[in-house]
Amino acid sequence: MTRGAPRLLLVGHGRMGRLVETLAPEYGFDPAGIVSSANAAAEWPAADVAIDFSVAGAVPATVTRLAARGTSIVIGTTGWQNAEEQVRRIAATAGIGVVAAPNFAVGVNVFLAVIERLGMLMAPLPAFGAWIHEHHHAAKRDAPSGTALAMERRLREHGYAAPVPIDSTRAGSVPGTHTLGFDAASEMLTFTHEARDRGAFARGALVAARWLEGRHGWFSMTDVLGL
Repeated sequence: MTRGAPRLLLVGHGRMGRLVETLAPEYGFDPAGIVSSANAAAEWPAADVAIDFSVAGAVPATVTRLAARGTSIVIGTTGWQNAEEQVRRIAATAGIGVVAAPNFAVGVNVFLAVIERLGMLMAPLPAFGAWIHEHHHAAKRDAPSGTALAMERRLREHGYAAPVPIDSTRAGSVPGTHTLGFDAASEMLTFTHEARDRGAFARGALVAARWLEGRHGWFSMTDVLGL
């Protein structure tokens, strides 16, 4: 490992955590250690930044513990947004950097930026009704997905006021497919992002972790990618 490489702490060692661990050297990181349910109560290794792909319920405690030692964090876990106000307060008090996003795939975040433009374009066209469908693997706990909710939010924030039903499918081993459609009497527009494997999320989180070095505050992938 290159001398002086930033030390990366992995919080969670499931499929995503293991993938981040495998890819970390490619992004110039020195894996400093792993926190899992088996050793969460023990002393955590020192690190420059952490990436959390654990479980939603653990996020506030994880951020509290990292904030106490001044370690910035990329939160890749989903389904914890009901605790976001608390987590933001903890991070702000400690002055650490946080990148939080419903989806770390670079393509998804470009997709969300495009949806902002679609919100403006479709708002004055009531003949087209919007809909969202998302499909994930059977083990995914939260539904609708955070990405689907972000899609709806981007539409709303950019002028689209009509109802937007969201349908969720949990089956098989699909990493994640999200479709936004606009349907009218004689035509339909669809826009889809499909993750071929979980590497898209792991790579995006590692990009965010490198970008976070030396920064303080609360950020999203929009900030990381300059969208």
